[in-house]
Amino acid sequence: MKPLVSVIVPIYNAAPYLQETLDSIMASTYRPIEVVMVDDGSKDNSLHIAQDFCTHHPECVVIAQENQGVSVARNNAIRAAKGRYILPVDADDTIADTFIQKAVEVIENSNDIRVVGCRCRMFGAVDKEWKLPEFSHSLLARKNMIPATALYRKADWERCGGYCEEEIYREDWDFWLSMMELGGTFYKLDEILFNYRISTGSRRVHAKGQKRRIVDAINRRHPAYMQKYLGGPLHYHRSWSKFLNFFRSEKKIGNYSDWDMGEILYAKRNTLRSYNGFISKQFATPPLWRGIIYGWFLRSKAQRSYEYAKRIEGLTPSPIAYREIRYCGILRQSWYVCQESECQYTFNHLIHTPSFPNRQQILQSIGRFTAELYLRGIYHQDYSGGNILFNEDGSKIEIIDLNRIKFYHKMPLKKGLQLFERLNIDKDALMTMGSAFAQVLHKNEEWVCSYIIAHRWKKHVKQGITNL
Repeated sequence: MKPLVSVIVPIYNAAPYLQETLDSIMASTYRPIEVVMVDDGSKDNSLHIAQDFCTHHPECVVIAQENQGVSVARNNAIRAAKGRYILPVDADDTIADTFIQKAVEVIENSNDIRVVGCRCRMFGAVDKEWKLPEFSHSLLARKNMIPATALYRKADWERCGGYCEEEIYREDWDFWLSMMELGGTFYKLDEILFNYRISTGSRRVHAKGQKRRIVDAINRRHPAYMQKYLGGPLHYHRSWSKFLNFFRSEKKIGNYSDWDMGEILYAKRNTLRSYNGFISKQFATPPLWRGIIYGWFLRSKAQRSYEYAKRIEGLTPSPIAYREIRYCGILRQSWYVCQESECQYTFNHLIHTPSFPNRQQILQSIGRFTAELYLRGIYHQDYSGGNILFNEDGSKIEIIDLNRIKFYHKMPLKKGLQLFERLNIDKDALMTMGSAFAQVLHKNEEWVCSYIIAHRWKKHVKQGITNL
């Protein structure tokens, strides 16, 4: 008995073309087939056309959903499908009557063939053959040459996790990469059996402006495939990827892979992201001369952040990983990842909100914390408003932005007091912190406070913003 083929048709505002598409599918010489349509919240009468078609063709069914995108529509159609094989057909395209029959014959006779497609014709705004290059894994890693309409096993769809439902455009390319990661190859029938409609404003046209997003998503989702066939990630100049990767080296310490994922918290010189309880800091690409220094002579900011965090663990969010990318040994990109802090406030809250709850108590805690840094020989060169974190009652204090720390076997007291110089807060707050600092060390409180107030950061003094 021949296997059932499920033709899945995602529909969105396709009323002018849907009847033609469905007629081409039902004209297929292959049986048994079923047609599973999902209307993705169309605003025209596409759903009515699909429902009417189903009344005349018992092999057809239509599901209606709110607009969620083509990937969700395809996945929902495939979940409802009963066939061994899946053939996606977009609601404005058509197929030849022999396509399914010939594709099934090929895939049934080879377990190594993962996907079966064919030559394609573009029609609508243009009318010509869509000349696609011959398949190879290394080429698929750089660009897609498999149309959306190609036959594959439903079991493989399940194994590779279906179509990606985040908005990455080029979801077909992403899906075929997922399929090929299972092993096997693509077979192209040497006949024009699929017609791809080109119309003004199509998603294919809009996606041309999404190059960076597409490349970033492909690298994030398919790093092993890129490494295997390109020797490294896909680059924005895609055809240069293999060449550039020849000179590329990458170093990763720690167990983390979602470097560019998550909500962007800050994006100026450096970029901070929050994702699944972790904070990822991507450092700005250094100028060439600095890249040479960090690549060949000094540790990168990411490496220092990670190693210093390990060294002062308990005083900073737990370090997770760091990553560096070099070309010809020159540092170009680096990341540091740590656990997201439980402390939801920064010292800037105390500066800008004199009525901050528990302010006096928190200032005392920060003074004692600064004394602990001194005693442990930890001199944070950017001990400033944004780099001191605390919780609501000051019972937990942490420091961040660790790449500029110096360690002393025995820190001079005046050096320790310099930790306060960038804390641009009012005089009373400085005295509260200074007193707490002095009490821990059993030093004269008056002298400590006077020294702190007298030695404000030169930049703040010059700008007249010492808050004194």
